[in-house]
Amino acid sequence: MAFQQQVNVEPALGVAGDFASMNPTANTLAGEGALVAGAGGVTVGKFGWIQADGQTVLNAPPSGSKAAPDGFVHRDLTAQIDNFYDEAGMVVPEGFMVSLYQAGDFFANTSTAATRGQKIFASTTDGSVSTDAAGATVAGSVETKFYAANTCAAGELVKISTWDHS
Repeated sequence: MAFQQQVNVEPALGVAGDFASMNPTANTLAGEGALVAGAGGVTVGKFGWIQADGQTVLNAPPSGSKAAPDGFVHRDLTAQIDNFYDEAGMVVPEGFMVSLYQAGDFFANTSTAATRGQKIFASTTDGSVSTDAAGATVAGSVETKFYAANTCAAGELVKISTWDHS
């Protein structure tokens, strides 16, 4: 672990997977403890798909599926730091409970610049977030119900929302 190099005057706006507002949220319906991370774990702050067994969640759709993701993986502090030398961890280990949200406002890292009102797209490879116009075709991604609620540069935190469409 490296020695601390800076001290910020203000706390960070948020972390990928955090709630971005106090607006209502809606979970993907499943029984208690029904959704668990699949092989290799699930990365928080990205989109997740329920696999063919109806329980396992991964950051990629079931084989051959082009369906939209079942929800966004919220940061509910289930992820662990697996390696003793790591400073942080964003992966929910295999077999641990996963919460998927179908609605709400969340922070996510975007691989593209975002403009308020653009649609959010989920990568079918790793569930990562990108933005584009509604109805656009984004290679290797599917359109989600979420919209960008703020403007930001590529690689920054974007607020994704099912409530804010303007």
